[in-house]
Amino acid sequence: MSKHNLQGREVIIEFHPIGMYVKVSAMDVASLTEISIQGPASASEDLLKRNALKRLEYVLKKKGLI
Repeated sequence: MSKHNLQGREVIIEFHPIGMYVKVSAMDVASLTEISIQGPASASEDLLKRNALKRLEYVLKKKGLI
């Protein structure tokens, strides 16, 4: 997780392989904000997780929740 804005927040992350892609969903439990991204199935789980958390952080900032 991002060391600054998501520190201490509970985030649920799910990976759903769909053919040659993986759909990654991340949800902030406190605000019930959920995002999803897609990435190639060949990408590492760590990279996909990092990208999903960056997107979640962006959305939470945009909504003024962090």
